[in-house]
Parts: sequence; C-alpha cells; structure tokens
Amino acid sequence: MAIPFFTGRLTDWILQDGTATAFTRNIALMSILTIASAMLEFMGDGIYNSTMGRVHSRLQGQVLRAVLRQETEFFQQNQTGAITSRVTEDTATLSESVSEQLSLLLWYLVRGLCLLGLMLWGSPSLTLVTLVALPLLFLLPKKLGKWRQVLAAKVQESLAKSSQVAIEVLSAMPTVRSFANEEGEAQKFRQKQQEMNILNQKEAVAYAVDLWTSSISGMLLKVGILYTGGKLVTSGAVSSGNLVMFVLYQIQFTTAVQVLLSTYPRVQKAVGSSEKIFEYLDRIPCCPASGVLTPSDLEGLVQFQDVSFAYPNRPDAPVLQGLTFTLRPGEVTALVGPNGSGKSTVAALLQNLYQPTAGTLLLDGEPLPQYEHCYLHRQVAAVGQEPQLFGRSFRENIAYGLTQKPTLEEVTAAAVASGAHSFISELPQGYDTEVGEAGGQLSGGQRQAVALARALIRKPRVLILDDATSALDANSQLRVEQLLYESPERCSRSVLLITQRLSSVEQADHILFLEGGTICEAGTHQQLMEKRGRYWAMVQAPSGSGDPE
Repeated sequence: MAIPFFTGRLTDWILQDGTATAFTRNIALMSILTIASAMLEFMGDGIYNSTMGRVHSRLQGQVLRAVLRQETEFFQQNQTGAITSRVTEDTATLSESVSEQLSLLLWYLVRGLCLLGLMLWGSPSLTLVTLVALPLLFLLPKKLGKWRQVLAAKVQESLAKSSQVAIEVLSAMPTVRSFANEEGEAQKFRQKQQEMNILNQKEAVAYAVDLWTSSISGMLLKVGILYTGGKLVTSGAVSSGNLVMFVLYQIQFTTAVQVLLSTYPRVQKAVGSSEKIFEYLDRIPCCPASGVLTPSDLEGLVQFQDVSFAYPNRPDAPVLQGLTFTLRPGEVTALVGPNGSGKSTVAALLQNLYQPTAGTLLLDGEPLPQYEHCYLHRQVAAVGQEPQLFGRSFRENIAYGLTQKPTLEEVTAAAVASGAHSFISELPQGYDTEVGEAGGQLSGGQRQAVALARALIRKPRVLILDDATSALDANSQLRVEQLLYESPERCSRSVLLITQRLSSVEQADHILFLEGGTICEAGTHQQLMEKRGRYWAMVQAPSGSGDPE
C-alpha cells in the first residue's frame, strides 16, 4: 500500500523537475518495502494454511465425537446418510470456506481500513464521495447474501437426502436385486438429483446477480471519483500527484470492497451449510451422563422394579408396563412371548441404551446409569439376532471395545467357547482375516458365533442373548447350551435368554412369559406346563415342538 504514495510523490517531483537523489532514494525505499511485504505475506500465508489444516481435522473429529455422544433415539430419528453428510461433506465445505473465503475476508477487511485511512489523509472530499456510495455497495449484496444462505442450506439438505437414497440402496443390494427394482431405485435417485439441480440453478442465479450488482456499483464509483478529482485539480485544491495517489488508493479500496462483497456471501453460504454442524456440536444428549461407580467385585444381580417404558417418538404407546423380576448370578432366566411383546426392549434397557419412563432398574442394588460407561459395558454384554460386525479382522472384531488389547490366546479361547474357532482356523490368515464390510463375507451363523465370542471375552457378569443362536447349526447350538448350563463360569454370571428354541428354554432356571408389555406367567418349565396357561399353549402350538411364534 506504500506504492501509490511514492507514485504520487514521484509524479509531483517529475512535474517540478525534482532532484535525481530524491528519486533514487525513494525508489530504493519502495523496493525494500516491496520485498519486506512479500516475505511477511509468505510467512502469514504459511502459518494460516497450516493452522486451517489442523482446524479441519479437529472440526471433523469434534463433530464425530459429538454425534457418538448422542442417545440411541437420536440415531433413530436421523437417517444415517444425513448424519454422514454432516460429518464429512458439511465439515469439508465449512473448512474450505474458512480456509479460503474467511482468509480473503479478513485480509481485505484490514486492507480496506488501512486504505480508507490513507484516502482520508490524501483528500477528505474525495473520500467523502467514496463513502457516500458505500451504502449502495453494501445494502444489495447483504440482501442477496441472505437469499444465498437460505438456498445453500436447502442445497445441503437435498444433498443429504440423495446420499441417503444411495446408501440405503448400496447396503441392501441383495433385496433390491431379488425384487428387480434396480431401475426404480435409480429413478428415485434421479428424482432427488433433479430437485437438487433446481436448487443449484437458483443458487447460481443468486450468485450472478450478486456479482453483477457489485461490479456495476464499483465501476460507477470509479467514474464519480475521476470526475470529482478532475474538478479539484482544475481548481487547484488538489495537486496532480495527490490525485494520482488517491486514484490508485481508491482503485485498491474499490477492489477490496468488491472482494469483501463477493466473499461475504460465500462465508454466509458456509454458515448456511454449517448450521447442522453446530447443532450437533451444541446438542446436549438426552441420556444421563456416565456415572462413577466401578466396583472391583460385581455380583451381577439385576432387579427390574416396576419398570415401564415407551419410546420417545411414541410416548402414548407403552411397550413395557410395570415389569418386576430379578436376574440372579448362576441362573439362566428365559424371556419368551409373542413378537412385539417387548422382549428386545427389556434387553435394550438392561444395556442402558434407553432409560425407563417409570420404575427403577438396579444392578447390585445401584441404578444402572450410576455405573461408569465403559465399566458397565464390560460387565453387561449382549448378543443380538443380527449382530453388527465391522470391516476389520476377526481378532479386532472379537476384541472390539476393550481398552486393554487381549492376547491371541484370550481371543482364541473366546472363539472356541462360542464355536467360531472352527471356521476361523481354516482360513489362510486365521484371526487376521478381514470379515468384509459389516461381516458380509460370513453367514448369519458365523456372525452370531463371532459376536458371541466378542461378548464372552469380556467375562461379563450379565450376559444377554437376544435370539442370538437362531442361525447356529445343531452342533454350535449344543455348544452354547453347554456354555449356559454346564460351564464353570456359569456361577459367576446372570443370563437373560431370549430365544425361540424351546430346547434351550426348558433348561432355564426361570421362565418369564411376556405379553403386551407385562409378565403374565413366571416359573420353571414344569410349573408352567402344569399351569396349562399361555406358555403351555405356545408349546402345544403346531410350531411349538421346535420354534414357537
């Protein structure tokens, strides 16, 4: 910014036949200032870009951690594709806008203020003409920036919806193929893309109008400055050198204003696309904070005391009503009943995935939320009917979530107990073999065996099997029954068994028949058969000899 000043002085010296010494001295000073400016700019850009790289990584990590802290209902109310879009694409958009657009905004804002000061020093009257035109330069782009901000938010929302369609299709390709609906899914995706294209076109129009108004306003301002400055030079109020200096400063100032006006809407666009990001970062999870209890000796006594529950999105439809029962160490309690009776909800409450809407759930006499999060899930392990595996090795899947990495011997022992060792050991890379995305390279029974090993390696005090053996073959099923009823570890854990196989239910120490969210019968197999109630009817049903409904 010193160059226009020296240019104006040189103009006066040339017109006044100034000395060569002053000319040479000022040229040397201009060169020094230029070199120093270039070096400082290089250092500033390097520091800024390095900082923004770290900001991008930190922002993405913070958003993901904020999402992972949310309660279970959050992931049911928000689609996976939308969450993924916020964590990856929106954070990238925000970081790029911050690293590029905000850098320009700050640079030209400071530059514009310095130029304004130099213009006031050079010619207050010409500066006044410039400032009079500034409201016109600012008002229209400000209005257009809000319009673009709204459109940018709609574009990001549309992008998340189209991404969700693609994710659902790719994750369910066997189903899509079996129903021959490839073209239907492609058409649905094209429809979402067309909606997004319309929004993109509107955003492009808003950008063009914004740029056009800024350019026209800047050119009109230049014409006004030249006209007014010419009148001042003619009247002798301003020297030719000062006019040259002011015009050069005014050109730089106009450029700075134009850059600010074009950059500010882009920053606004980043704000529009980042609203969900900050919503995730600021969102307070509805689930209670992790407790502090980490007792060294946990028995595993579980007590449901008048527990009722309704899902948050359906508060008027209770799933469980007044459940009261106890799981004791060394005993297997079987939970049976028709589909939709709330069996899996009981398992979810015991894992602290949800909080009872009424009543209390105790573990060794203490409310479940009062236990430290990691400690609780080491002591309470669950295996579901369709367990989720990760695209990693067998060893990593079995040791998943453990803070202390187990030895290969411990991993193998858990796999032997669950029946997974037989097929893992036959693979060329053994326990280092990748299971494929979501365990897609394994059969349903193999996934259940690996998930059971993942639970057993923790040596839990409470073991939940939620129809976790439905896909196992006869030999594996027999091994699981031996694990439940005959293994030496039986005395050290409480087991909640939810299954459709009556052969496993008959041996249970207690059987609870759940229907309509309430326990209508309880007792041993013999007691319930003698009672000839709902359990007896289930056993006597046509499918009751093997798999009750």
